Amino acid sequence: MLIIIGLVLFARTVKWADTWAAIRDANRGVLIAAALVNLASLAIKGVRWWIFLRPVGARSLWLAIRATVAGAGLNNILVANGGEAARVVFVARASHIQSAKILATLALERMFELFGYFILLAVAVSFFDLPSAIARLRPVAWVVLIGMGALMVYLIKRPEGVPVPAHPEAGWRSRLAAYMRHFLQTLGTISTGPRFTAALALSVGIWALQLWTYSLTARAAHFNFPLLGTVAAILAVNLGFAIRATPGNVGVFQAMYALTAVGFGMDKDQAIGVAFLIQTQQIIPVILLGVAAAPEFIFKRKQARRAEDEGLELHSRGEPAVG
Repeated sequence: MLIIIGLVLFARTVKWADTWAAIRDANRGVLIAAALVNLASLAIKGVRWWIFLRPVGARSLWLAIRATVAGAGLNNILVANGGEAARVVFVARASHIQSAKILATLALERMFELFGYFILLAVAVSFFDLPSAIARLRPVAWVVLIGMGALMVYLIKRPEGVPVPAHPEAGWRSRLAAYMRHFLQTLGTISTGPRFTAALALSVGIWALQLWTYSLTARAAHFNFPLLGTVAAILAVNLGFAIRATPGNVGVFQAMYALTAVGFGMDKDQAIGVAFLIQTQQIIPVILLGVAAAPEFIFKRKQARRAEDEGLELHSRGEPAVG
């Protein structure tokens, strides 16, 4: 509620005519290019997840990319990144693999998203002159980065987990404990140096493509934002990316981008227009693609369930079940 009140108060200070002018006069061709770059970064996120999905049996790269797009689309219309849970459900259903294993792969994929962000933050605050609100995060950035590096070393070197019983005891506590053992055992099994190296390289590439997306969008709106300003803006708007206060983080994104731009001497109202353009080409195409992909997973599950039911019915009648 406090965030909503703050956004309302911030909106009252905006000259919306100037903001609309920045949006209206933007170069459509450059905006399309920015949207394509953003979609490329999303596809690479799917590749990063696939690196961890392969060893648990989900070997389809196309499945990983489609589920990533579907999850991102749902994140843009749900609060608190609800699309991430959907990704686990989609892949578990489509590949017929236990959800605990899929969740472990997603946990690693998300960890590298965070790792890439803190690499960008640590490098930026250590070697460039950024606004004080971001620069003061230097100790936090390096502590988190070192901690995450230690965690990765531990995951690679950790001993095998406790064996999971083939038939867990009845009761939700026992089932939850068995689920967590499956999760932790999978986490340890798929954590290897080569996979982590590949995922880290892809993470750096993904954040570089995001910087390019922001830069292209600013150029389309004739907003001469320096590259350092774009770096500061992408760090600022993603500070709370783990928890989204509004669907798609709309409003919060614009406020953070504009406040960062003002710190570099840029016009606030034009910056808000650029921020709306960034989110427009990041959200609308992803939602359309995500909505198009999500029903396929749902209907595929329903068809599989219907086939199983029909097979059981035939079997109960004494007829051979197919498959």
